[in-house]
Amino acid sequence: MKNQTMAGIRSAWVEIDYTQLLKNFELINADTPAHLKKLCVVKDQAYGHGGVIVAKAARDAGYHYLAVETIDEAIELREAEITLPILIFGEVSDAEFTACLTYNITCCVNDIDKAKRFNAACLAQGIHHPIHIEIDSGMSRWGVRWNNALPVIEFITNECTGLVLEGMMSHFAMSDEADKTYANLQHSRFMEVITALKQANISIPLIHMSNTGGLLDLPHAHFNMVRSGILHLGVYPSLVCKRIEGLKPVMSVKAQIPALRQLQPGDCVGYGMHFTASKPMQIAVLPIGYGDGYPRVRNEGYVLIGGQQCSVVGGNAMDAMMVDVSHLTNVAVGDEVVLMGGQGNEWIDPRDLVQWKKTVCYEILTGWRARLPRRYV
Repeated sequence: MKNQTMAGIRSAWVEIDYTQLLKNFELINADTPAHLKKLCVVKDQAYGHGGVIVAKAARDAGYHYLAVETIDEAIELREAEITLPILIFGEVSDAEFTACLTYNITCCVNDIDKAKRFNAACLAQGIHHPIHIEIDSGMSRWGVRWNNALPVIEFITNECTGLVLEGMMSHFAMSDEADKTYANLQHSRFMEVITALKQANISIPLIHMSNTGGLLDLPHAHFNMVRSGILHLGVYPSLVCKRIEGLKPVMSVKAQIPALRQLQPGDCVGYGMHFTASKPMQIAVLPIGYGDGYPRVRNEGYVLIGGQQCSVVGGNAMDAMMVDVSHLTNVAVGDEVVLMGGQGNEWIDPRDLVQWKKTVCYEILTGWRARLPRRYV
């Protein structure tokens, strides 16, 4: 793929290694049993990587399904001429369901009242529309509780001729940690529903429960479709889950130095005067801050310039941050800075930013704001 930007020529940007993205899909395909269908989660612009770009890569890699969280995300994919089935997670309103019919988008229907209304909408248009049902096996978020699920499924199957119950899903609350006790409890609850369906002579084509953690660590929960959200982006959901050799992050965050400043002893840096120079120093001012998604740190963290670590000094602002470059022998305005990613022999992993921001990888990836141009290389 040619180098391209989504917007602007700003001197700070998010860079996506498209070649590595394709490689990651290849590695996941090789590691996943061939009989399984694969669903690629591309919600929230594929965790900040570009929803349409990642969806097309997943399609070309042989994935069978896509998933998003909002109707607008689904429509964007359809308007980009992506024809793969698209599932909307969570609950949709009546108005959103009308859009699902228009754009051929699958959603979850988890209660009888909603099933009645959605079925009526389908019958009014002479449509047989695919839906999934989500089983709440212990997440206490979306779906119908596992021990209340059978009557809902029976009603949809027997009474809603406009709805086609294509899939049944659940979601793990903690599938990627070493202790699988709760994950296995959720799995057993989901299996209770499957057993009840067999006894009731009800067959649902697509059964899926495994998110990335389940895909990696819980082969007994793969059923016939697995979901990949963060894995193809080269980031693991935890430090202890299984690894796939060769998988690497595809996102970097970079900038160019627009200004260098000389400090004298006693000079303060940034809001709140959290850093005071004790000796002559040189700092680089970078055109990126917490308004772009970088952690709002104070004298914590570092960036890479010339393949060397350069510590953050002071408290970074909404639009700027300062780093110590006193130890660099040859630094100039225009030099490239890596805030996440690799340079030379050094690497700043998303998990490094996790420590500085005290959060999780998902927030780091999705937190890079839209005002940072995306460049695909």
